[in-house]
Amino acid sequence: MSSKSVKNVGSKNKLKRFKENETFANVFQPKREELTDEDYPLKGNWRKEFFNNDNPLVLELGCGKGEYTVGLAKRYPNKNFVGIDIKGARFWRGAKTALEDNISNAAFLRTQIELIDGVFAENEVDEIWITFPDPQIKYKRTKHRLTNLQFLERYKKVLKPNGLMHLKTDSEFMHGYTLGLLHGLGHDVLYANHNVYKLEGSPEEVTEIQTYYENQYLEKDKAITYIRFKIN
Repeated sequence: MSSKSVKNVGSKNKLKRFKENETFANVFQPKREELTDEDYPLKGNWRKEFFNNDNPLVLELGCGKGEYTVGLAKRYPNKNFVGIDIKGARFWRGAKTALEDNISNAAFLRTQIELIDGVFAENEVDEIWITFPDPQIKYKRTKHRLTNLQFLERYKKVLKPNGLMHLKTDSEFMHGYTLGLLHGLGHDVLYANHNVYKLEGSPEEVTEIQTYYENQYLEKDKAITYIRFKIN
C-alpha cells in the first residue's frame, strides 16, 4: 500500500471516529466560545448532571487513547473520571471501551487544557493526573509545558484545597523541571520516584495501569518517573 493510500485510510478512520464520538453519551465536545464567553452547563455540575453521584472527581489531562482514564475508573469505581484531550480521534478508543464495558464512571472531554477553568468550577476537582505529556523542551515551547507556573495556577483554581496532582512521564527533563519548580514555589512534594518499575514501594496505580506508548518505552528499558504533589 502506498503512503498516499495509508494516509487516506488514516483520514477516513479519523472521520469515522469523530462521527462515532458524536453519538457517545460519555463524550463531550464543547466549542471554544462555549467555554470562554458563557457558563458551560456542566461547569460545577459534573457529579449531579452526568455521573449522578457525589463521588470525587478526577481528571486526566492529555489522556491520549484513554487507557489511564479507563484503567483508573475500573480500579476506583467510587470515583468519577474525565479524560481530556484535544484529539478526539485518539480518546475514541477509551470512550468506546468504557461504553462496551459498562464503565459508567468514565467520561471524555475534547478541549484544550488551557480552558480547564471554563469547564470545571472552583474547588470542583479532587485530583488531576498528567500522563506522558510532551515535555516541550525547546525554550519557545515553555508556555505549552503542562506543569509550568501558568498551568499550575489554572489547576489550583479548579482543585479542592487539598487536591492531589500526579505526573507520570518518561521524560527525565520533565520530571526534573517539575520537581525544581515545585520546590522553588514551596509546593508539597508528597512522593517522587525516578524509576517506578525498578524501585520498591511504587504505588500500584502507577505501575499496574500502562498506556500503549508506555509499554513501548518499557520494552526499550526506558525509565518511567512519577511525582505526587499538592499545590499550596
